[in-house]
Amino acid sequence: MSDTHIDPLKQTIPNAVDVPWSVKFEKEKLGVRIDIERWTFLFTPFRAALILFTLFALAVMGWRFLMGLEAATHLTDHWPWGLWKAMAVFSGVALAGGGYGTAFLVHVLHIKRLQPLARTTMLASLLGYLLVLGGLILEIGRWFNFWPPFYSWGLASPLFEIFICISLYTTVQVLEMCEVVTEKIGRWFNRFFVMVMPFLIIMGVLLPSLHQSSLGALYILAKGKLHELWWSPYIWLYFLMTSLFVGPAMIAVTSVITDKCLGHKIPLDPMRYVARIGGALMVLYLLIRFGDLAHRGEIGQLFTGSFESYFFMAEILLGVVIPIVIVFSPLANSRGWLIVYGFLASFGVLFNRTNVVITGMWRDATGMSWDKAVVYYPSFFEVVIALGLVTGSVLVFLYLCENFRILEEEKR
Repeated sequence: MSDTHIDPLKQTIPNAVDVPWSVKFEKEKLGVRIDIERWTFLFTPFRAALILFTLFALAVMGWRFLMGLEAATHLTDHWPWGLWKAMAVFSGVALAGGGYGTAFLVHVLHIKRLQPLARTTMLASLLGYLLVLGGLILEIGRWFNFWPPFYSWGLASPLFEIFICISLYTTVQVLEMCEVVTEKIGRWFNRFFVMVMPFLIIMGVLLPSLHQSSLGALYILAKGKLHELWWSPYIWLYFLMTSLFVGPAMIAVTSVITDKCLGHKIPLDPMRYVARIGGALMVLYLLIRFGDLAHRGEIGQLFTGSFESYFFMAEILLGVVIPIVIVFSPLANSRGWLIVYGFLASFGVLFNRTNVVITGMWRDATGMSWDKAVVYYPSFFEVVIALGLVTGSVLVFLYLCENFRILEEEKR
């Protein structure tokens, strides 16, 4: 256990360069002990940079909302889905999938050794889905018309099912977070949220399995348009599996933030245990995916020397094969290597979604060969907004971790 353990009333933050306003503190050997019964936010150069960039991104978002998609993006009728869809929506939903996977392991299978990960992954997942909702509103042409699906139901549309499931699941996550919030604010409601938590957990495990797979099922309709290396009648299953095995990877990535910014090290044992569960799913994913390619007679696409084949092999090698080697070797006993695994596996899922949304559609959308194609590339505004959604989420994560009991639950 780290010497900088965060308890419900006080926390120690090493290497602090400044102290929040109106907060009681006392000097200690490890840093500054801050009373978090009051609202606090520790300013550091890193956080200041995040704040400045997020404010700049908010200004760019304002420009997009006022002037429309044409003024802020390189999206066209040939490329209606670009960076925001690939990164903020498809990747955001997948990378936030650690919440329901961890909830299933901790609260359904009752694997107590994973308990220290429960609230951290719950918060990271909630922020991930809020990022997804932000991305959805950003990419709608008439963004102020985002609300009609709540009353005008398109029951035959996969997108409608995705919209409703994501909205419901985000609502469930907010209610789950209320248990944490009411430990400090509105404590008279805490007993109620503790009582309904089992129901919320059940809903929180079931709902994501629907929209995670439905996002992939959208591309079943793209047969002949999406490249054969990514198109499959089982693409819905691939999307579901990747959302499950990326959860442990995101825990490792989150551990870097909590360690460097909050002085809290997530315990190594549960990190390694859940990483090996993710690794087993990765092995199964590889077997199914390559078996599917062989069954459909598309295995030869790997050796054509096309840019699609190179992107596919990079996705599999960096995002799946190397992480499997790390988690099932002695390297998994090292926190540093587990972090490498986390970043590679998370990158692999991000790369996969980008390949499906952009790389695999390149030839069809341009109608020309690669050397003559006029292709989509993100605008400066698109990149700034996408990164701004991430930096804003990191700031909210740090703030909530400092002011609520997120990083590790007390023994009751």
